[in-house]
Amino acid sequence: MEKYKIFLSILIFYIIINMIIFPDVYIGQALNGISAWAFNVLPSVLPFIFFTKVLSSLGVIEKISNFFKKPTNVLFKTPPISSYVFLTSIISGYPVGAKMTADLYQSGEITKSDAYKMTSFCSTSGPMFIIGAVGIGLFKSLIFGYIIFVSHILGALVNGVLYRNLKVNEEGFNKVAKQKNCQQNDLSSIVLDSALSIISVGVIITIFFVIITSFSPIFNLFPNNLASILTGLIEITKGCIDISSSLNGTLAILACTFVISFGGISTILQSITMLNKLNMPVKLFVLQKLTHAILSTIIALVLTAVFL
Repeated sequence: MEKYKIFLSILIFYIIINMIIFPDVYIGQALNGISAWAFNVLPSVLPFIFFTKVLSSLGVIEKISNFFKKPTNVLFKTPPISSYVFLTSIISGYPVGAKMTADLYQSGEITKSDAYKMTSFCSTSGPMFIIGAVGIGLFKSLIFGYIIFVSHILGALVNGVLYRNLKVNEEGFNKVAKQKNCQQNDLSSIVLDSALSIISVGVIITIFFVIITSFSPIFNLFPNNLASILTGLIEITKGCIDISSSLNGTLAILACTFVISFGGISTILQSITMLNKLNMPVKLFVLQKLTHAILSTIIALVLTAVFL
């Protein structure tokens, strides 16, 4: 643990020194991060966080999800409500699925074991980013966007099946969660919780724009195609932009599918911030995202062989 702290301290000092030496560069990158959050993440994610939390507090979600009781139980061994979280996640994108899962656990509607299983298939990107921004925006190809999106979603479903037998020690957390939920269903609490959640996402995005800038001299040592993938493993938006300029065809699809499904360290930290109510091991969530990325990439390889 001491070696970890020493390494992290050296890394932070390195970033701070770079910020002092090149303040204009880092201020610009921080503004780019804030801009990416304000104009892309904030308007698309905040409404979903707010309204899904309102629906959860009203008990509506549970009634809607009863239609999916059998398939969710057979495929994932999770309660019906997991289907609603999955559908919302694939519509709205990161990190709404993680946020909803944590809220449902805190409200006592799902167990910790349910939540750990749900994170394996309810943490996804959305069509606005994959089809719109990546497919049409970066590659000028609707079919590229659809292949990546379908591969990403099918990979999440297979990933959920992979973790269906995951076991977790509950230790009576649901009772505490239900008692806590009774005090947090008023509108002011929902607004405050939604605001804090989306602000934390903005902070992480901004910080990682700065971190990528600090590592750019290291990335420059690698070929452009490899450097773009490494960037995507840190922050998916910048990674996809770099991939679109360094790779093309099947390789570009596979690379984007992998980094989007993995989520990048930035997105993983956003989700972990939401999931802290579960005390979920970071290693487990990272493993779930890694298997999701591998499965999605395999599916993308098959789809590109068929449709391209």
